[in-house]
Amino acid sequence: MRALTQFQITPAPDGGGATLAFSGPMTVASVGHVDAQLRHIDDTVAVIDVSGVAVMDTVGAWTVWRLSRDHGASITGCGDSAQKLIDAISRADANAHSVRPERLPLLQRVPDKVGEVMIDLGHGIVQVIGFLGQVVLSAGTLIRHPSRFRGKALVHQMELVGVNALAIIALMSFLVGIVIAQQGSVQLRQFGAEIYTVNLVGRLTLRELGVLMTAIMVAGRSGSAFAAQIGTMKLTEEVDAMRTIGVSPMEALVVPRILATMLMLPLLGFYSSFLGIVGGAFISSLALGIPFFTFLSRIQEVVPLHDVWVGLAKAPVFGLIVALSGCYQGMQVKNNAEEVGARTTAAVVIAIFMVIVLDAFFAVFFTEIGWG
Repeated sequence: MRALTQFQITPAPDGGGATLAFSGPMTVASVGHVDAQLRHIDDTVAVIDVSGVAVMDTVGAWTVWRLSRDHGASITGCGDSAQKLIDAISRADANAHSVRPERLPLLQRVPDKVGEVMIDLGHGIVQVIGFLGQVVLSAGTLIRHPSRFRGKALVHQMELVGVNALAIIALMSFLVGIVIAQQGSVQLRQFGAEIYTVNLVGRLTLRELGVLMTAIMVAGRSGSAFAAQIGTMKLTEEVDAMRTIGVSPMEALVVPRILATMLMLPLLGFYSSFLGIVGGAFISSLALGIPFFTFLSRIQEVVPLHDVWVGLAKAPVFGLIVALSGCYQGMQVKNNAEEVGARTTAAVVIAIFMVIVLDAFFAVFFTEIGWG
């Protein structure tokens, strides 16, 4: 038969506080049947004696400590292990009753929250500028000491960022080209101007959507991968180990990724634009009666060459933003695996947001200089 917790209350001869003595095991399996009785003790308990307890686990220690707290009693007869459990429970309870700040009214909470966000944003901008400065210094060091440059790492990252993304970018661009041509032709048909679908598809893909959609795709693929890879290395202290053996993490991890993204994004952007035009030509040959090769030849006539240069000029800047965001967020990981996921999400969101903001800036800038 399983042993159960027993207790006995001995009143003090002088009428003072009683002594509560426990015997037997005090574990989660044995203390349950006396818990209700212990909660309804009417006598004032001054001393809790656990010298007769054979074994005590966390539940038993919590029961003893709770009685001591509620009655203001002292605990005697504790062994070393039981005393450690009771001390740990008392410290945990002290932290659990920390004072929560008073909940502010809604009209005050909103400005406070906005203020905190703006302050954090300012600190983040300063840190990103500092990180960019470290990248520039590392790049300068590699220029002065070319033997330290990791060519194999660069080629490997170019393969991951560029070659491995060809299939998904091809499918995305082809379908986007089809959508632009189909929806554009529906609107232009109202004015009898279906032939201008060629202009719409050509200029929109080469100037804007080709490189923009590619940058968003690379942010989702490679930017998140950069943050997750470097963040995991930070978490497992591999980055600290690299510093210990004299290897710069900026030179070994960050610079190859940034350089690979900046080199591959113009090529991927042009590739995306071309396949978008092919998608537009494909749907136009089916729905508009414009022959496939006639559509492609018309592209050369109606799309100015500077549209191509506008798209190619934006691509390295977008690549810098995507890679910088991913590497920066990865290097900020400190505490746990959950932060790796949060930093990876932040890398993608920030990169896409900044790419769209910069694309709007470039649109205004190139229009002002006459390349609209």
